[in-house]
Amino acid sequence: MASSPLLHVVLHQPDIPQNTGNIGRTCVAVGAKLWLIRPLGFQLDERHLRRAGMDYWDQLDYQVVDSWNDICRELGNRPMWFVDNPAGRLVWDADFAIGDVLVFGSETRGLPRSLMEQHHSRTLELPMRPAVRSLNLASTVNTVVYEAVRQFGGLPL
Repeated sequence: MASSPLLHVVLHQPDIPQNTGNIGRTCVAVGAKLWLIRPLGFQLDERHLRRAGMDYWDQLDYQVVDSWNDICRELGNRPMWFVDNPAGRLVWDADFAIGDVLVFGSETRGLPRSLMEQHHSRTLELPMRPAVRSLNLASTVNTVVYEAVRQFGGLPL
């Protein structure tokens, strides 16, 4: 695994293993590290991972932690972006940098309001018409990760 990930993707208490599998695949594709905050809505044993389509899991740089405080302790002073709807501004208005932390909430609850309020100036959302309440978590993560990569000028070769 890379010692310096391109990005850090944090999933706060994810519920759906297939989404986490797709997000893990995106992380492998761009060289990002995936962080999972417990409780998880699924198990991380081989049988459950395989069933969820997480066939890239052995190539994934990931870490599971017990709490938000653990993330803060592990990732130190890295800039963090909190993605949820509604938020302070659009994803396109952020200035992403290599090593940034992208934080996403669970599929059913989103991010805790306390995090969104505490970090209001660093909250982002994807634009969507009012008829749509939210997008699939894996689609959202993929879009935001690749927007950051686009801003970097592409993946390092």
